[in-house]
Amino acid sequence: MKPKLKIMVYALSSVPLIMVLGNSMLIPEFPAIKKALEISQFQVGLLITIFSATAAVAIPFLGYLSDRWGRIKIIVPSLIIYGAGGIFSGVIAYLVEDPFKWILAGRVIQGFGAAGTAPIAMAFVGDVFQSEERSEVLGIIESANGLGKVISPILGSAIGLISWTALFFFYGILTIPAAIAVYITAHTIEEKPKPQKNYLKQLAKVFSEKGVKLVAVILAGMVVLFTLFGLLSYFSDLLVNNFKTDGLKKGLIIAIPILAMSITSFLNGRMLKKSNKHYRLVILIGLVLLPISLVLLSFTKNLAFYLLLFSFIGIGAGLTLPAVNTLVTGAASQKQRGIVTAIYGSSRFLGVALGPPTFSLLENISLKVMYLVIAGIATLVFVIGIFFIKEEGLKPASK
Repeated sequence: MKPKLKIMVYALSSVPLIMVLGNSMLIPEFPAIKKALEISQFQVGLLITIFSATAAVAIPFLGYLSDRWGRIKIIVPSLIIYGAGGIFSGVIAYLVEDPFKWILAGRVIQGFGAAGTAPIAMAFVGDVFQSEERSEVLGIIESANGLGKVISPILGSAIGLISWTALFFFYGILTIPAAIAVYITAHTIEEKPKPQKNYLKQLAKVFSEKGVKLVAVILAGMVVLFTLFGLLSYFSDLLVNNFKTDGLKKGLIIAIPILAMSITSFLNGRMLKKSNKHYRLVILIGLVLLPISLVLLSFTKNLAFYLLLFSFIGIGAGLTLPAVNTLVTGAASQKQRGIVTAIYGSSRFLGVALGPPTFSLLENISLKVMYLVIAGIATLVFVIGIFFIKEEGLKPASK
C-alpha cells in the first residue's frame, strides 16, 4: 500500500472509532445517568436505541446521496453534525429542569450524523481498494470500530468521574480533528461520481441476483451487534448491582470482551487477505460461538467465568464482522456500493438499537429467559447462515 493511502486509511479509521463512542462510551455511566435523571433501565437504554434507530433510518438516504455526490462530501459534514448533537445534549442537561426528552432529541441529531460516517467509509474503502487489499483495509476499519468499543468504556468511566454530562461535550471535541483529517487525506483520492441512470433498477438487480445470500450475510452482522450491545447494557448494570464494581475499574472490566473482539477483527482481516476463500466458514464459526456462550452464561455467577464467556462472544463478533463487511462491499459495483453498504449499515444500527431494550424486557421476565431467548435467535441466524450464506458473487471484486 502506498504511503499516501496508508495515511488516508488511518484518518478514515478515526471515523468508525469516533462513531462507536456514540453508544459504547455511555454504557458504563448508565447507572449514574439513571440516578441523576431518575429514570428506569428501559429508559436509559433508549439513549442507545434512539441514536441507533435514527441512524438506521437515515443511512440508506445518505448512502444514496454518497453514490450521487461522493463519499467524502457526506462523511465530513456528518461528523460535524454528530459532534453538534452531543454538545446540544450536554448543554440542555444544564439548562432544563427535566432534560431527558431533550437529551433524546440531541441523540436523534447525533444518530443522523452517525448515519453518514462508518457505513459510507466502508463504501469508500470498497471504491478505492481492490480484492487483494480490500479485506485487510476493512479488517483495519473493523478493528478501529472494535478499538473504539475497547477504549470507550474506559474513557466513559474516566470522563464520568467529572460528570456524566461531560461525555456529551467530548463528542464535539473529537469530531473536528477527525473531519479535518479525513478531508485532507481523502478528498483528492476519491473519483468524481458519474451521472447514474436507472439507479433503482440497477439496485433492484443487485438484490434480485444476490438477494438471499446478501440478506443472510447482513442478518449475521445484525445479530452479532444486537447480542453484543444488549449484553453490554445488561453487564454494566450487573457490575454495579451484583459485583459492586464502579468507576474506572468497571470500564476496564467492560473493555475485556471488546478487546477480544478488536484483536480478533484485526487478525481476521489479515488472514482473509491472504486466503480469499474462507468467508463463509469464518462467519459460521463466529455465529456458533454466540448461542453456546449465551447458554453457558445463563448458569454463571462467577465474574471471571462470565468475562471468559463474554470474551468468546467478542471473538465471535471479531470473526463474523470483517468477513461480512468484505462480502457486502463486494456484492455491488461502485455505482451501487454506497446504498448497498448503507443498507448493511442500517441493519447494524438496527441491531444495536434493538439490543438493550430487548435484553431489558426479557430480563424483567427472568434472567434464564433473557439468555435462552437470545441464544435461540442467534441459533436461528446460524442455521440460516448454513443454508443461505454463499461466497459466490459476494467475494471481493474489482470496481
